[in-house]
Amino acid sequence: MSESVTSGARSMTVASAFAGMRSVTPVMFRAGCPDCRGSFELTASALRLAIGATSRTTFYSFTCPDCGASVRKPAGERIVELLTGGGVSTLRLHTL
Repeated sequence: MSESVTSGARSMTVASAFAGMRSVTPVMFRAGCPDCRGSFELTASALRLAIGATSRTTFYSFTCPDCGASVRKPAGERIVELLTGGGVSTLRLHTL
């Protein structure tokens, strides 16, 4: 039992690990605009998440694809978890 667990195992490169994958489906988030009342889906790149020191300063934002309005909505713990897990860019706000 003195043999190493990795004896005989080949090292794996990133390219070989993902060689069988054809494509990755982007995560889509459902959102709505309070100005025009449009309902739509957005990719992670269309959203921004700002995490502040309190729940009052934690929010996500996006531009409405229908009317162009800048939308900012509060983000609780669950929303933060979903957005970060889906690849949304995150900005951490610091107070002075």
